[in-house]
Amino acid sequence: MHEKHCKSHSKHGSHGKMTYLENPARKDDLSPEKLLSLIPIKETDTVLDFGAGTGYFTIPAAKAVAANVYALDMDAEMLEVIKTKALHAEVQNIIPVHTDGSDIPVPDESIDLVIASLVLHEIKPLDQTLTQIKNVLKDGGHLICIELEPKVESSHKAPRISLAGMEQEMKDAGFRIVEKVFPSESLYVLIVQKK
Repeated sequence: MHEKHCKSHSKHGSHGKMTYLENPARKDDLSPEKLLSLIPIKETDTVLDFGAGTGYFTIPAAKAVAANVYALDMDAEMLEVIKTKALHAEVQNIIPVHTDGSDIPVPDESIDLVIASLVLHEIKPLDQTLTQIKNVLKDGGHLICIELEPKVESSHKAPRISLAGMEQEMKDAGFRIVEKVFPSESLYVLIVQKK
Protein backbone atom coordinates (compact mmCIF):
# COMPACT_ATOMS: atom_id res chain seq x y z
CA MET A 1 0.00 0.00 0.00
CA HIS A 2 1.47 3.32 -0.96
CA GLU A 3 0.25 6.87 -0.86
CA LYS A 4 -2.05 7.64 -3.75
CA HIS A 5 0.54 9.68 -5.64
CA CYS A 6 2.67 6.54 -5.86
CA LYS A 7 0.20 5.06 -8.35
CA SER A 8 1.66 7.24 -11.08
CA HIS A 9 5.24 6.21 -10.38
CA SER A 10 7.35 5.47 -13.39
CA LYS A 11 8.67 1.94 -13.84
CA HIS A 12 12.01 3.27 -12.66
CA GLY A 13 10.37 4.40 -9.40
CA SER A 14 8.81 0.99 -8.83
CA HIS A 15 12.08 -0.77 -9.55
CA GLY A 16 13.83 1.55 -7.10
CA LYS A 17 11.41 0.54 -4.39
CA MET A 18 11.79 -3.13 -5.34
CA THR A 19 15.56 -2.83 -5.03
CA TYR A 20 15.10 -1.51 -1.49
CA LEU A 21 12.46 -4.08 -0.55
CA GLU A 22 14.62 -6.93 -1.80
CA ASN A 23 17.87 -5.61 -0.30
CA PRO A 24 19.71 -8.51 1.42
CA ALA A 25 20.87 -6.13 4.18
CA ARG A 26 17.24 -5.70 5.18
CA LYS A 27 17.12 -9.39 6.10
CA ASP A 28 19.92 -8.86 8.62
CA ASP A 29 17.63 -6.62 10.68
CA LEU A 30 14.51 -8.70 10.42
CA SER A 31 14.24 -11.81 8.32
CA PRO A 32 10.66 -12.91 7.61
CA GLU A 33 11.42 -16.18 9.37
CA LYS A 34 12.64 -14.32 12.47
CA LEU A 35 9.49 -12.20 12.51
CA LEU A 36 7.20 -15.18 12.14
CA SER A 37 8.98 -16.89 15.04
CA LEU A 38 8.21 -13.87 17.25
CA ILE A 39 4.51 -13.72 16.62
CA PRO A 40 1.58 -15.94 17.58
CA ILE A 41 1.06 -17.51 14.15
CA LYS A 42 -0.73 -20.84 13.79
CA GLU A 43 -0.92 -23.10 10.76
CA THR A 44 -4.68 -22.52 10.58
CA ASP A 45 -4.36 -18.71 10.56
CA THR A 46 -5.63 -16.57 7.72
CA VAL A 47 -3.13 -13.78 7.10
CA LEU A 48 -3.37 -10.32 5.51
CA ASP A 49 -0.09 -8.79 4.33
CA PHE A 50 -1.13 -5.13 4.33
CA GLY A 51 1.00 -3.25 1.82
CA ALA A 52 2.57 -6.46 0.62
CA GLY A 53 5.07 -4.85 -1.76
CA THR A 54 7.25 -7.53 -3.35
CA GLY A 55 6.00 -10.25 -1.03
CA TYR A 56 8.90 -10.08 1.42
CA PHE A 57 6.60 -11.39 4.17
CA THR A 58 3.82 -12.79 1.97
CA ILE A 59 5.74 -15.81 0.66
CA PRO A 60 7.18 -16.97 4.04
CA ALA A 61 3.76 -16.46 5.68
CA ALA A 62 2.12 -18.55 2.94
CA LYS A 63 4.62 -21.34 3.66
CA ALA A 64 3.91 -21.11 7.41
CA VAL A 65 0.12 -21.46 7.20
CA ALA A 66 -2.30 -23.74 5.41
CA ALA A 67 -5.01 -21.08 5.18
CA ASN A 68 -5.14 -18.16 2.74
CA VAL A 69 -2.68 -15.28 2.75
CA TYR A 70 -4.08 -12.07 1.24
CA ALA A 71 -1.43 -9.86 -0.37
CA LEU A 72 -2.90 -6.35 -0.47
CA ASP A 73 -1.26 -3.46 -2.30
CA MET A 74 -2.12 -0.38 -4.35
CA ASP A 75 0.60 -1.17 -6.89
CA ALA A 76 -0.56 -3.79 -9.41
CA GLU A 77 3.04 -4.29 -10.55
CA MET A 78 4.02 -5.40 -7.05
CA LEU A 79 1.18 -7.92 -7.04
CA GLU A 80 2.47 -9.37 -10.32
CA VAL A 81 5.89 -9.81 -8.68
CA ILE A 82 4.22 -11.72 -5.82
CA LYS A 83 2.32 -13.95 -8.26
CA THR A 84 5.58 -14.84 -10.01
CA LYS A 85 7.33 -15.52 -6.70
CA ALA A 86 4.44 -17.70 -5.50
CA LEU A 87 4.71 -19.72 -8.70
CA HIS A 88 8.44 -20.27 -8.20
CA ALA A 89 7.99 -21.06 -4.51
CA GLU A 90 5.14 -23.45 -5.37
CA VAL A 91 2.77 -21.87 -2.87
CA GLN A 92 -0.88 -21.78 -3.86
CA ASN A 93 -2.57 -20.10 -0.90
CA ILE A 94 -1.77 -16.47 -1.80
CA ILE A 95 -4.63 -14.24 -2.93
CA PRO A 96 -3.49 -10.92 -4.49
CA VAL A 97 -5.82 -8.05 -3.58
CA HIS A 98 -5.59 -4.72 -5.40
CA THR A 99 -7.00 -1.66 -3.66
CA ASP A 100 -7.22 2.05 -4.41
CA GLY A 101 -6.45 2.73 -0.77
CA SER A 102 -9.98 3.65 0.27
CA ASP A 103 -10.83 0.29 1.81
CA ILE A 104 -9.62 -3.24 2.59
CA PRO A 105 -11.65 -5.48 0.26
CA VAL A 106 -11.69 -8.64 2.37
CA PRO A 107 -14.62 -9.83 4.53
CA ASP A 108 -15.02 -8.46 8.06
CA GLU A 109 -13.79 -10.72 10.88
CA SER A 110 -12.06 -13.09 8.44
CA ILE A 111 -8.38 -12.49 9.29
CA ASP A 112 -6.35 -13.92 12.21
CA LEU A 113 -3.15 -12.00 11.60
CA VAL A 114 -2.34 -8.73 9.80
CA ILE A 115 1.27 -7.89 8.94
CA ALA A 116 1.92 -4.20 8.18
CA SER A 117 5.60 -3.71 7.42
CA LEU A 118 6.97 -0.19 6.82
CA VAL A 119 3.63 1.04 5.54
CA LEU A 120 1.46 2.53 8.31
CA HIS A 121 3.56 5.71 8.51
CA GLU A 122 2.44 6.48 4.93
CA ILE A 123 -1.27 6.28 5.71
CA LYS A 124 -3.32 9.42 6.21
CA PRO A 125 -5.60 9.46 8.09
CA LEU A 126 -4.19 6.48 10.00
CA ASP A 127 -7.08 6.11 12.44
CA GLN A 128 -9.53 5.21 9.66
CA THR A 129 -7.21 2.51 8.29
CA LEU A 130 -6.63 1.05 11.76
CA THR A 131 -10.40 0.85 12.19
CA GLN A 132 -10.66 -0.99 8.86
CA ILE A 133 -7.88 -3.38 9.93
CA LYS A 134 -9.70 -3.99 13.21
CA ASN A 135 -12.91 -4.71 11.30
CA VAL A 136 -11.33 -7.43 9.12
CA LEU A 137 -9.62 -9.06 12.12
CA LYS A 138 -11.35 -11.79 14.06
CA ASP A 139 -11.85 -11.22 17.79
CA GLY A 140 -8.50 -11.89 19.42
CA GLY A 141 -6.70 -11.47 16.07
CA HIS A 142 -3.27 -9.81 15.96
CA LEU A 143 -1.77 -6.90 14.03
CA ILE A 144 2.00 -6.84 13.62
CA CYS A 145 3.33 -3.35 12.89
CA ILE A 146 6.95 -3.00 11.75
CA GLU A 147 8.32 0.53 11.51
CA LEU A 148 11.53 2.57 11.63
CA GLU A 149 12.00 4.72 14.71
CA PRO A 150 12.52 8.31 13.51
CA LYS A 151 15.89 9.85 14.33
CA VAL A 152 16.34 13.54 15.02
CA GLU A 153 19.47 13.74 12.90
CA SER A 154 17.99 11.69 10.04
CA SER A 155 17.78 13.32 6.62
CA HIS A 156 15.04 10.85 5.59
CA LYS A 157 12.24 12.91 4.10
CA ALA A 158 9.49 10.32 4.52
CA PRO A 159 7.32 10.77 7.61
CA ARG A 160 7.99 8.32 10.42
CA ILE A 161 5.98 7.45 13.51
CA SER A 162 7.79 6.78 16.77
CA LEU A 163 7.01 3.68 18.81
CA ALA A 164 5.32 5.85 21.45
CA GLY A 165 3.24 7.55 18.77
CA MET A 166 2.25 4.24 17.17
CA GLU A 167 1.32 2.75 20.55
CA GLN A 168 -1.02 5.68 21.15
CA GLU A 169 -2.58 5.27 17.68
CA MET A 170 -3.18 1.58 18.41
CA LYS A 171 -4.71 2.27 21.83
CA ASP A 172 -6.94 4.99 20.37
CA ALA A 173 -8.12 2.49 17.73
CA GLY A 174 -9.06 0.02 20.49
CA PHE A 175 -6.18 -2.44 20.19
CA ARG A 176 -4.43 -4.04 23.18
CA ILE A 177 -0.62 -3.79 23.19
CA VAL A 178 0.79 -7.32 23.45
CA GLU A 179 4.53 -7.02 22.87
CA LYS A 180 7.29 -4.71 21.65
CA VAL A 181 10.40 -6.11 19.93
CA PHE A 182 13.50 -4.23 18.78
CA PRO A 183 15.28 -6.27 16.06
CA SER A 184 17.78 -3.45 15.50
CA GLU A 185 18.56 0.02 16.79
CA SER A 186 16.29 1.71 14.26
CA LEU A 187 13.54 -0.89 13.83
CA TYR A 188 10.64 -1.72 16.10
CA VAL A 189 7.94 -4.40 15.98
CA LEU A 190 4.69 -3.65 17.76
CA ILE A 191 2.31 -6.57 18.29
CA VAL A 192 -1.26 -5.64 19.17
CA GLN A 193 -4.48 -7.59 19.55
CA LYS A 194 -8.13 -6.92 18.77
CA LYS A 195 -9.96 -6.89 22.07
